[in-house]
Amino acid sequence: MNPIYMTYINGLDVDALEMTDDEILAAVEAGLHAQGMGQSVIEPRVHLMPDPSFNGHFNVLRGYIAPMNHAGVKIVGDFVDNYKQGLPSEMALLNLFDPRTGMPQAIIDATAITEMRTGAVTALGAKHLARKDSKVLGHIGARGTAYWNVRLLDRLFDFDEIRVHSRRPESRESFAQKLSGDLGKPVRVTEDWQSCVEGADIVVEASRLPEPQPMLLTEWIKPAAFVVPYGTMSAVELSLTDIMDKMVVDDWGQCKGGPFGSLRRHVETGKLSAETLHAELCEIVVGRKPGRESDAETILFWHRGLSLSDIALGHAMLEKARARGLGTELRFA
Repeated sequence: MNPIYMTYINGLDVDALEMTDDEILAAVEAGLHAQGMGQSVIEPRVHLMPDPSFNGHFNVLRGYIAPMNHAGVKIVGDFVDNYKQGLPSEMALLNLFDPRTGMPQAIIDATAITEMRTGAVTALGAKHLARKDSKVLGHIGARGTAYWNVRLLDRLFDFDEIRVHSRRPESRESFAQKLSGDLGKPVRVTEDWQSCVEGADIVVEASRLPEPQPMLLTEWIKPAAFVVPYGTMSAVELSLTDIMDKMVVDDWGQCKGGPFGSLRRHVETGKLSAETLHAELCEIVVGRKPGRESDAETILFWHRGLSLSDIALGHAMLEKARARGLGTELRFA
C-alpha cells in the first residue's frame, strides 16, 4: 500500500492564513448553496456531557458536501467556566475525509472555524432577511462567536451604531474595545439588556445563561427588526414568535430535537413547527423560497450551527493552506 498522508492545520496556521471577511462569507454561503441544492448530507448533532459538575458538554457535528468532496466530523467542547482558566469556552477539531474511501484528508484546529462560521451564518441570514437600511445593531454576548457576528454583520451593513452587552462588565468592556479597534468605529457598551436591544434594527442574542430565563422581552423588539436568538439556553419570552411575520432556521432537523437551543420551548409548545416555519436559510439562498419581501416584516432566524458550514470553511482553509505552503503533512499509514 502506498503511504497515506493527511494535512494538520493548527491554530497558528489558521492565524497565518489571514482569512478575509469576504472569503469566510463566500465559503459558508457555498455550503448553504450545496445544502439548498440537495448536494449535502446533514446528520443531527449529538452531545456528550461527561459530568454535570463540569458545566459543559461536547457537540459532535457530522456532514457531507458533494461539490467539495469532503465528509466531515467536528467535535467542539462548550464549557462555560473556561474563562476562569484563561481558555476559550469553545475549542474544536474538524476532521475531513474522502467520502468515497474514508481516507483522512485533514485535521484542522476548528476553534476559529466555529467562531467564524457562526458569525458568517448570522450575517448571511441578515443579508437575506434584514432590512437593507439596517443601521443599529444590538448584540448580547461577548464570547468568540459574538466577535464574528458583529464583524461580519458590520461588513455587510456598515452600522451607524453598535451596542453590546454581556453579563460580566470586564468581558463586555474588552469586547467593545477590540471591536472598536478592528472596525474603526465606536462600539457602545450598555449596562443592561433593554438598552442594548430596544429599537435596534438587528438584534442578536448569544448569551451564556446557566438555565433558561426570559431576559430578552418581546416588547423591546422594534417592528420590522431582524432577530437572531441562538444561545444554548433560552433567553427569550415565549411570546417572541407571536410577533414574527417569518421564522427561518438553518436546519429544521436539528432545531426540532435535542435538549438545547434558544427556541426549545417554542418547539415543544408548537409555536415553532413545520407548519409555522417559513424556510430553512439554504432554501432562500438558492431562491426556492423568498427572504424578506417587505420593509414592514419582522423576521426571526434561529441557527443551531451547521456541520456543513464547518466543512465548507475547513475546505476553504485547506485549499488556501496548500497554496501558501502552510500546515504539516502527517503520515497516517
